[in-house]
Amino acid sequence: MALPALPKVELRELGNTGLKLSSVGFGASPLGNVFGPVSDDEAIGSVREAFRRGINFFDTSPFYGGTLSEKVLGKTLKALGVPRSEYIVATKCGRYADGFDFSANRVTKSIDESLERLQLDYVDILQCHDIEFGSLDQIINETIPALKKLKEAGKIRFIGITGLPLGIFTYVLDRVPPGTVDVVLSYCHYGINDSALEDLLPYLKSKGVGVISASPLAMGLLTESGPPEWHPASAELKSACQAAAVYCKERGKNISKLAMQYSLSNKDISSVLVGMNSIKQVEENVAAAVELETVGKDEKTLAEVEAILKPVKNQTWSSGIQQS
Repeated sequence: MALPALPKVELRELGNTGLKLSSVGFGASPLGNVFGPVSDDEAIGSVREAFRRGINFFDTSPFYGGTLSEKVLGKTLKALGVPRSEYIVATKCGRYADGFDFSANRVTKSIDESLERLQLDYVDILQCHDIEFGSLDQIINETIPALKKLKEAGKIRFIGITGLPLGIFTYVLDRVPPGTVDVVLSYCHYGINDSALEDLLPYLKSKGVGVISASPLAMGLLTESGPPEWHPASAELKSACQAAAVYCKERGKNISKLAMQYSLSNKDISSVLVGMNSIKQVEENVAAAVELETVGKDEKTLAEVEAILKPVKNQTWSSGIQQS
């Protein structure tokens, strides 16, 4: 008798790229030991389980773990032993362990280094990493033209930009020819505590730009264990999120699952990117997505949590640097 098919996450179109991304994306920064050591077995096991459950989108950066994340992801993808066309890889340029450099020379050299570490001939998406830390005019006039040349050379298929302040996306997209930037990756702006990205979605759609939203748990704010000590949120925001987490736990609910489902429920967001480094984390994230598709989210608890977080709704924090 055949085994029942494993429930898999859905695929969503990414802007005008023609790519179909899994609604849950595999954030590979933890593979760079960013949150503690990860063994090769754990890394390979988590990527294999993710792929088995329909996750086809893997995101990394040379910045994560000082290039370790790219190396480990490359090794784990190779271990899958499946055709290259079956998974989508995004990496980044411009941010490194030793600082920021968005110059044409550096990003051109950067992709060759990334491809070697990833053991790939091309990446599907190359993203300028946290552009608010550079000059936005340099991104427009120097970095993106360099990325267009890499696209023509076949080293990358699509161009993306990432960052925290939402204003950086409109600044750049209003100043480059339509279709130049294919993807934006926004983080911490589409979750229960902050859904400011929602206001930008019609604009991004009108530009034909695909949207990836990262950190649905707001870098640890929406977890039972709470955020790391270095988290830049205000004491008021941390306190409200902690109260919401306790409220959920007392009722036998998990705030992280609720947060994940909230972020996944907007179909204008192609993929919700979440860091993973164990089979257990993969299983939990996929289960949350499958439950959302089949049963729906817990509207009652969600409404109660939203009420707790209402006083701090859309309260963000600074990236730590002035915009250009």
